[in-house]
Amino acid sequence: MNGKLKFRNALAGKNTGRPPLWVMRQAGRYLPEYKKLKQEYSFLEMVKTPELAKEVSLQPLKRFDLDAVILFSDILVIPEAMGQPYHFRDQGGIEMEFSLKGKDCIHRLEAEGIEEKLSYMKDALLLIERDLMDKKALLGFCGSPWTLACYMIQGGSAEGFPKAVEWATHHPKAFEALLEKISFALRQLIEMQMQAGVDALQIFDSWHSLCPKEKAWDWSLKWIKEIVENLSDPCPVLLYAKSSKERLKTLCQSGVSGLSLDHGIHLRDARSMLPCPFVLQGNMDPAIMETNPELVRAETMRILDSMREDSAHILNLGHGIRPNAKIECMDALVETNLSYPY
Repeated sequence: MNGKLKFRNALAGKNTGRPPLWVMRQAGRYLPEYKKLKQEYSFLEMVKTPELAKEVSLQPLKRFDLDAVILFSDILVIPEAMGQPYHFRDQGGIEMEFSLKGKDCIHRLEAEGIEEKLSYMKDALLLIERDLMDKKALLGFCGSPWTLACYMIQGGSAEGFPKAVEWATHHPKAFEALLEKISFALRQLIEMQMQAGVDALQIFDSWHSLCPKEKAWDWSLKWIKEIVENLSDPCPVLLYAKSSKERLKTLCQSGVSGLSLDHGIHLRDARSMLPCPFVLQGNMDPAIMETNPELVRAETMRILDSMREDSAHILNLGHGIRPNAKIECMDALVETNLSYPY
C-alpha cells in the first residue's frame, strides 16, 4: 500500500499495520539541501516561486520514505494578501509592516480575491501533485483566525501577545469583526488548496493556549468550526492547538477530523477520551530529534507500542522539527516505523 492510500485510510479510521508518517516542518531548515538553496533565495522568495516551493516541499521525500508531503509555505501569507505585509527580524521572529490598533485599521484589510493573490500556492501544489503521481498524500495548511489575529494586532512576534489579548478582552465587537474578515479570507485559501488536490488540511492554532478557558470558543474554536462547516466539499481537517488534556473534547467541538497533539499529552489518554475514527496525530517531542538514533528508535517504539492497532493514528512530532535536528535521527524515526512488527 502506498503512502497516499495509507494516509487516507488513517483519516477514515480504517488503517491497518504501521501508521502513516509525516513530520511538521519536514521541509526546510534542518536539511543541508534547503540551507544551500537559502543561500541563493530568501524564505519568501522560495514561498512565492512555485518551482522553488515545489523543490523545497519535495526535498524530504528524496531522503526519507515519508507518507505525505506538506506544501512549503507560511501561515502569514494571509495577512499579507489582506494588505498587511511582514518580514523576518534580524534577531529572529516576525515583524508586521504595521499593527492593527483599532476598528479603522480593520477597514484597511481586504479579504476579497485571495485565490488570485495567493495563486503561487495553488501553482506550487499542482506541480507537487503532478510529481507525486498519487503515491504520497498531499497536505495543505493555514493558520487559525485567532493565531493570525495575534500577529496582526501585536505587529509581530511577542511573548504572550499582550496587545491581542487586551483587544480581544476589551474590544470584543471590533475583535469579532477582525476574526470574521480573517475567516472569510481563510475559506478562500482552503478552497483553493482543495481545488489543487490536497488530501487533507492542517489548521495551526499555535497560540490557542493564550485563550482563557472561558474564551476559547469565542476567540478561536467557533471560527474554526465556521470554516470547516462552510467548505464546498468535505475535506479532512486536522487541528494543531497547543493545549491541555482537559481541553481536548472542547477542541473537538470545532468540527475537525482530528487533533495534532504535543508531547505533553499521552496518546493513549487522548484516545480514551476521543475514540476512533477520530484521528490522533503526534506526539513525539521535537527535541529528541537533536539527540541520537538510539533514543529516537526507543521513543518511536514506545509510541508505536502504545498505539498498536489504532486505525486512526498518524505518527508525527508534537511540533515542528527544529533547525538542529539530525539527519540520522530522522532516518531512525522513518526506519523504525517502516520495520515495526505488526
